[in-house]
Amino acid sequence: MTNRTWEGLVFIGTSVDGQVARSDGSLDWLVSRGETAGDAGYAEFMERVDVILMGRATYEVARGFEPWPYEATPVVVLSTTLQDDQDDRVRIERGLDEATEVFNGMGARGVYIDGASTIQSCLEAGLVDELTISQVPVLIGAGIPLFRTVPQDIDLTLGRSVVLDGGMVQTTYRVTHD
Repeated sequence: MTNRTWEGLVFIGTSVDGQVARSDGSLDWLVSRGETAGDAGYAEFMERVDVILMGRATYEVARGFEPWPYEATPVVVLSTTLQDDQDDRVRIERGLDEATEVFNGMGARGVYIDGASTIQSCLEAGLVDELTISQVPVLIGAGIPLFRTVPQDIDLTLGRSVVLDGGMVQTTYRVTHD
């Protein structure tokens, strides 16, 4: 990876058993329970974000949202299969190296990394600096896990942990880079 001047920021909800979505990508369990927690600090978090990075699977879910929730923020989608001109609301990049160049070129300070696979890839590449995980009080069993096997330990430092309305627990960690 090239040198970077931006921070990789994660803000994501999971079930207590660590799933970010059902196996079919559905977020019904998160939306219905998440409404109880209100904004959960999302608006404040987005003030730090200059651009959003998401993978194809997350984009496939998000593109169905009405209205498009990222109107004020550029979105880069990592995909080797999507066409570049498929959706004028997003920019398609083929890999993390290319995306990093885009962020550096635009002078980004905060990059919101979204989607389990993209978060995992960015963690492995050393591009995540902060993780904010909001744990929703539900077990959904099967689904898409936030974390898979990591090639080595990734040390974290607790920044804060708060209980939100509806019993959601939000924890922020800083990633310790060597």
